[in-house]
Amino acid sequence: MRITIALASAALAIALISGLGLFILTEQVRLFGSEVRLLAQRIEGLEDSIQKLSEKTSVTVTKTVTEVVLQGNLTAPELVYQRVKDSVVMLRITAVVDTLLGPSIVSKEGSGFIYDKEGHIVTNFHVVEGAERIEVYFLDKSVAEAELVGSDPYSDLAVLKISVDDRELKPLELADSSGLRVGQPVIAVGSPFGLSGTLTTGVISQLGRVLRTPGGRLIPNVIQFDAAVNPGNSGGPLLDYSGRVIGVTTAIASRVGEFSGIGFAIPSNIVRKVVDTIIREGVYRHPWLGIIGVDVNPEIAQVIGMPQAYGFLITDVAPEGPAEKAGIRGGNRTYRLSDGTVIKIGGDVIVEVEGFKVIGIADLLAYLEEHTQPGDTVRLKIFRNGVFMEVEVQLGSIP
Repeated sequence: MRITIALASAALAIALISGLGLFILTEQVRLFGSEVRLLAQRIEGLEDSIQKLSEKTSVTVTKTVTEVVLQGNLTAPELVYQRVKDSVVMLRITAVVDTLLGPSIVSKEGSGFIYDKEGHIVTNFHVVEGAERIEVYFLDKSVAEAELVGSDPYSDLAVLKISVDDRELKPLELADSSGLRVGQPVIAVGSPFGLSGTLTTGVISQLGRVLRTPGGRLIPNVIQFDAAVNPGNSGGPLLDYSGRVIGVTTAIASRVGEFSGIGFAIPSNIVRKVVDTIIREGVYRHPWLGIIGVDVNPEIAQVIGMPQAYGFLITDVAPEGPAEKAGIRGGNRTYRLSDGTVIKIGGDVIVEVEGFKVIGIADLLAYLEEHTQPGDTVRLKIFRNGVFMEVEVQLGSIP
């Protein structure tokens, strides 16, 4: 009997404890459910805020980007033209040229641009070569007569000067041409066929071209571009999209005498160096080594025993020139290449100038033109009879 009562008491206690536990657990679940609903409401409110903020941000960014793109695509050349149109001039030249029948008077046209507030104008040498009279035409139809300050046939550049009087001149700024890139958009302004103030656009097609000038010398680092230029554009500026001069238009490659998609410009770094010297001294003297040669190709490298095909093979040195005085050697025997060309071999090969690798004549000229002047001493690395060595040369000036 006692056992039965004890068992009943124990069962009752267990039931009470279980009921209390179930009540507590149910209450905790209810409270937890309330917290979850509250948290869900907060999350929903936060999502609404994020959505509204995202919509506002998206609209603002999209509008700003659209405005910038439209301005860049539609107005850049127009803005540049408004900035430079009063600085680019048309030139009309009366010149005396030699013909089979003797001296003859001819008229020709070209372009130029204002270089400084003192009235200096930059153009090409071939535009003003033989000039007896030079007239400068501004876009506002005003005309001024110019005098020739100096010229340099080896870089095809010339400097003119007009009387400033009461005229407000707007010089163009020159850019650093060493930072140019292939594909960079460019603008050419000039007077093709006498049509003053003509603007055309294009891109830089390639850099580092070598161009032979009217003086018979090679200009290094020439800019190749595809903006349309024609006779009359010579001497005009080639501009970047900031309106700065990156080069002076000087030539086109064409079989018909008109534009065929390839134009050339003298880089602004050479322009600045030559023009400043002409203004200051009236003449520009180019550094000179006194050598003639050819670029080393794989066939030549094999013949002379060079491990790699690069460098400039010297075939001849000028008597008493800087190279000869420094002991640099020209070729001493002839060799016929597979294409039929006959060259002299046995001479030194220039492979470096002041630590800069020389792939060919373009690299050598580029360094000399941009970094040296007559009288400077340069260190050359040469290849001679299977051995690399160094030699110092004091540069002269082109005779």
